[in-house]
Amino acid sequence: MKKLILTTAALALSAGLAMAETVRMGTEGAYPPYNFINDAGEIDGFERELGDEMCKRAGLTCEWVKNDWDSIIPNLVSGNYDTIIAGMSITAERDEVIDFTQNYQPPAASAYVAAAEGADVTGGVVAAQTATIQAGHVAESGATLVEFATPEETIAAVRNGEADAVLADRDYLAPLVEESNGELVFVGDPVPLGGGVGMGLRESDGELRGKFDAAITSMKEDGSLNELLIKWFGEDTRTY
Repeated sequence: MKKLILTTAALALSAGLAMAETVRMGTEGAYPPYNFINDAGEIDGFERELGDEMCKRAGLTCEWVKNDWDSIIPNLVSGNYDTIIAGMSITAERDEVIDFTQNYQPPAASAYVAAAEGADVTGGVVAAQTATIQAGHVAESGATLVEFATPEETIAAVRNGEADAVLADRDYLAPLVEESNGELVFVGDPVPLGGGVGMGLRESDGELRGKFDAAITSMKEDGSLNELLIKWFGEDTRTY
């Protein structure tokens, strides 16, 4: 799934989590089905359910913190929360600034969506969310990139004709296409990007990363992670 082109590098905090009573889980809250705000105003979605189970297995007390995507890594490094669990694809560029657990979602394709068949995704105008691996791909593809702060704005740009297409995680786009009654369609070929989705942590928090890695491993081994993937992304999603 997702993403980030870092515009600046930041140094990790020298002091780690070190026996903190509560682990603060940072997420965007705007990228369903990974994470979103439900009708009760609470963080919900695949990563909320997954994160709560991981915390339970790791013996940690966790609380959830919402943060905008474009500042999600700087605010982790600054100590505003202790993890990023926000549909973030594992990339070498991000790994230079933060650390990652193993992936909890296998590498999955990104996809183009347009308002009509035949949209030009290599020479036209393509929308993507700011600071994502999709934005980086569009910038190098020959298309004209238009960036937006939120995924909702990228879809709106296609609907209002500001962009010929949008590139995003297919798992995010699929329900929007299905619910659009033909107003949105997949175009072009799938685009494999990233090394799967993982949890981001400060490089100084190796002990905490180890606890979450162990929780992810146990969920892979007992099949519960596959159950969550199918629940939130459907029977056709990639599993372990």
